[in-house]
Order: sequence, then C-alpha cells, then structure tokens
Amino acid sequence: MNLEAFLLCDAATDSHGKLNVLGAFDRILLAALPGVHGNCAVAIRLRFERMEAGPHVFEVHFVDQDGKDIIDPLSGNMQVRFGDGLSSAVINLILNLVRVRFEYAGEYQIDLRVDGETLGVLPVSVKQMAPGQTPPAG
Repeated sequence: MNLEAFLLCDAATDSHGKLNVLGAFDRILLAALPGVHGNCAVAIRLRFERMEAGPHVFEVHFVDQDGKDIIDPLSGNMQVRFGDGLSSAVINLILNLVRVRFEYAGEYQIDLRVDGETLGVLPVSVKQMAPGQTPPAG
C-alpha cells in the first residue's frame, strides 16, 4: 500500500475516482486562544496492489504536542476491489472536520494509520494573530 496524498485542506471532493483538493495548508491562525477553526478536510489517497485486495481499517488521530486527541479519532473500514486487468486500485478518503477547537498555540499533528500501521503524519502549527492583524481569507 502506498500513501499518494495526505493533506489538510479547505475542502476536498472525490469525482469518479479523482481526488480534488482546494487550499492545502499546515498553519492555522486564530483571532484568540482558545479558539475554533471553522471547516476543513483531511484528504487521503491510498494505492493498493492486487495482493492487498480485501478489507482494511483506517484511523485518523488529530493530536496535540502531548499526543492527546483534540477530536474524537476518525476510523472506518475500506474494501479494496480490483477491476479486470488492473494491477492496482485507489481509494480516496475525505474526512470533513467542523469547528475544531484549539486550547493553545503550538504544534499539533494528524496521524494516519491503516491496519494498525502509521502511514503518514501531518504537522499543523496553530498561532494567535497579532493585535490588529487581518485574518486570512477563507
């Protein structure tokens, strides 16, 4: 199995197997802390080889610098199937996050595990805006 994309973004969609991503980022700027970041998504694209056909389990953890989950872990089951003559198959996962609360500025991370194995880690930096600073668009 190969992790082809693992992004924190403004939005993502899957259109007939095509992963569409809008506004990938790794920094969140908040007006005040504790604070809430509105809407965003985690976009994941996994490629499987024919010998990996069948069921798989994924988990996504969004954790603070102490490894504590800041949202409930996201998990689910995937069924990898192959069309005739294909040597690999792709699964796109889009996990929408709404109103994620951050207690303090600092370093966070999003961890992706498939079948208990860590496949990717996304660092996320959270900062408070300086007085008079304009919030970013979006």
